[in-house]
Order: sequence, then structure tokens, then C-alpha cells
Amino acid sequence: MSSAVEPTAKTGMGAIREWITVIGVALLIAFVVRGFVLQQFYISGPSMESTMFQNNRVLVNKLSYRLHDIHRGDVVVFDRVTTDGVEVQHDDLIKRVIGVAGDTVSISNCVVSVNGSEVDEPYLNDYDLAQTNLEDRCRVPEMVSTIVEPGHLFVMGDNRPQSFDSRMFGTIEEDLVVGRAFVIIWPLGSFDWL
Repeated sequence: MSSAVEPTAKTGMGAIREWITVIGVALLIAFVVRGFVLQQFYISGPSMESTMFQNNRVLVNKLSYRLHDIHRGDVVVFDRVTTDGVEVQHDDLIKRVIGVAGDTVSISNCVVSVNGSEVDEPYLNDYDLAQTNLEDRCRVPEMVSTIVEPGHLFVMGDNRPQSFDSRMFGTIEEDLVVGRAFVIIWPLGSFDWL
């Protein structure tokens, strides 16, 4: 005859300690994931329409670029540091990578070229492309060739008439990249892989 040992329910201080441990471990895991693996970002402006819209939330893989290089076409979040001479401000911006180290980027009649070849950009808004006034179509219709230095990226928003990007502030340092945006998670009906 076997005698089964019944588990005893923890009561009092033992149960409280167990709950505190479970909550502590869960919080630790959440902080590690948010700090080093995944983070959600809020889209606050129109610069990436029609790929993503204001009030969308995206998940960003913060580990991705520790394992491989940044590629043209990736959508990245980066820390843009600005100063007015007194205060230093940090803004998280989201843009598409157009040029990587060693690339030559130019714009002629709103057409972006990298290394002399026109960039295929199916993500651009058809309405903007139909505009006859070049500045309405792309904000910066002409840009002399820019060579992307080692450790830098040339980034642009998908909504060219509304985006403040490398056409205005120049290339960004790769070290400022937080991670690669890979999915729209909010609002619920707009879930989409990037």
C-alpha cells in the first residue's frame, strides 16, 4: 500500500514570501526585456505615414543590431540629441534607413538614388508622388551627393513632405540607434509586420 503525501498549502508568512518572490522575479524579467530586448514606442508625428500613423505603437527589437548589421530599408528608432546651448534634449525618432556606411545618397527631382541607382520605394504615399510641385511632393527635391561615413546612417521618413530627417540634419551615428522596429501593435486592428 502506498501512502501519498499531500502537498500542504502555504499559509501566513510563507505564502506572502512566495508572492513577493514571484512578483520580484516577474518585475526583474520585465526590466531586463525592456532594457535589452524589446521596447514599445509611440508614433507621435506623421513622418512615417503611410507605413505607420500617429498614435500607432510599434515594438522595437533592441537586440537585433548587436547580432547583425543595419541594412538599407530597415525601420529604426534612434536617439536624436539636440541642444540649444543650455539644455540637452533627447528625442526618439523613427525613420527608414536609406544609406549605410560607404553609400553615396543623392536626390534629383524627388527621386532618391544610392550609389547611382534609383531606390525602389513601394512604401511611399501615392498621393505625395502625384503632386506636381516638387516641394509638395518631397520637401527637398534636390540634394547633392552625400557620402555616408563609417559608423553613420542616412535616414528618411516615408512621408517625405512631412519628415524632418537626414536631408535636413545630416547622417546619424549608428551608436544612436535604439533598435529595429518590426511590428505595429496598436491600435489592435492595425497589427502589421514592418
